[in-house]
Amino acid sequence: MTTTAPANQTDSFTLGPKTFHSRFILGSGKFSLPLIKAVVASGKAEIITLALRRANPEGTENILDFIPPNVTLLPNTSGARTAEEAVRIAELARAMGCGDFIKVEIIRDARWLLPDNEETIRATKLLAAKGFVVLPYMYPDYYATKALEEAGAAAIMPLAAPIGSNRGLCTKPFINIVLQSTNLPVIVDAGIGKPSEACEAMEMGVSAIMCNTAIATAGDVAQMCAAFKLAIQAGRLGYLAKTGRVLTQQGDASSPLTGFLDN
Repeated sequence: MTTTAPANQTDSFTLGPKTFHSRFILGSGKFSLPLIKAVVASGKAEIITLALRRANPEGTENILDFIPPNVTLLPNTSGARTAEEAVRIAELARAMGCGDFIKVEIIRDARWLLPDNEETIRATKLLAAKGFVVLPYMYPDYYATKALEEAGAAAIMPLAAPIGSNRGLCTKPFINIVLQSTNLPVIVDAGIGKPSEACEAMEMGVSAIMCNTAIATAGDVAQMCAAFKLAIQAGRLGYLAKTGRVLTQQGDASSPLTGFLDN
């Protein structure tokens, strides 16, 4: 009998100079600092995002003290409203020892919290030229995807739904367009509300899922984190196992419907 090894043992994806086996990226924005280490352990995440304001060496608590040393830091430019502000935040993060990875997050509207694709493209080009591994958070759009690719992005990070909404894969058709428009890793970011939605996105062929709110607001944070880990693995295995055969218009009998009375 042939068995299949778990996806995270045999499968990987690359961002910049690093290769990752876990396809679960943990957002830390809504976790209390003491919970972060437990959640990373439960989810086996290899990348964790952090806001610069939480990595304050002069503060009483520094988020960097709670993140295991083997986890790659992904500072975000939360609070930036322009490309120039995003560059300034990225350079501060690098100077504080957070490394060269940066998630570009540029939001000018406080009501809908939607990313500004135009400023994000500008920031990506500026940061890539400075040697950053740039992961831009964007509204899924074909033209923005191509522009970010040309600007030097290391991955494309389309939203599934507005930040913190837990509304699920609202932009699924547009994420599918992004997937078909780039060879870069596609990481679904923002809006995923439950493990089944993460699984569905992975079955589409995205490279990874970033999640924060759905886990941070769960009754049992560690258990929900483990559930997301397993759902992401299951979705990836489902994607790898696809035959490409889709039934859309009619049924297909599992047993023959003719010929059984011949002879």
